[in-house]
Amino acid sequence: MAFHAYTRIGALIAQPTEEQLRALLDSLADSDGEHPDVSLTHETGWSISAFHSGLVIFENVETGEGPWQMRSVPRDATLALWKLLAGGNIQEIRERPWLPRDSK
Repeated sequence: MAFHAYTRIGALIAQPTEEQLRALLDSLADSDGEHPDVSLTHETGWSISAFHSGLVIFENVETGEGPWQMRSVPRDATLALWKLLAGGNIQEIRERPWLPRDSK
């Protein structure tokens, strides 16, 4: 299954390794208002974006499903979500405690 990641500055990484995914999450330490997130997108259009604050957003950029969010997600948990997404385990991701995007 195909998947790709976007860096904070919008560069695309095709089929990133776990090491590259960790580096993306580590790059959030230097995030700013203009470049606040990194993301992983599966070929089905499902995407998970991560922010320095621990905010994680899950949505399908192709179908418009979502977005949903979780707050204060540790980096290791975000990495686990990304690995599920890379493997196409969408249903397992959907079963997590997501809230509508505008929820606080």
